[in-house]
Amino acid sequence: QVLLVESGGGLVQAGGSLRLSCAASGDISSINAINFMGWYRQAPGKQRELVAHITSGDSTNYADFVKGRFTISRANAKNTVYLQMSSLKPEDTAVYYCAAHTVLPGTTRAYWGQGTQVTVSS
Repeated sequence: QVLLVESGGGLVQAGGSLRLSCAASGDISSINAINFMGWYRQAPGKQRELVAHITSGDSTNYADFVKGRFTISRANAKNTVYLQMSSLKPEDTAVYYCAAHTVLPGTTRAYWGQGTQVTVSS
């Protein structure tokens, strides 16, 4: 089992910055089985969408709408991931969710955090 806890959301003016953090905890075998972690977001009335993800080998992938503005990174301990958000726009307003994907013999699982609200005012 993996527990994900996000922090760092809040209210910011357009053009500002925020950094989100996501800490993963749980049993050692599950933590070591994380092969990627990512950030998703869901705005009111819209579907949840991928923002960025980072693999255990530090490969990253970004949605087109955040390229050049957001940066995903992770701590050396592997179980913490960050999303540095800059040049924020009102359309970035959403609940941001951390996700982790584990691969163990015979099974794969996805875990989600509880979400953190990001509100960008114009």
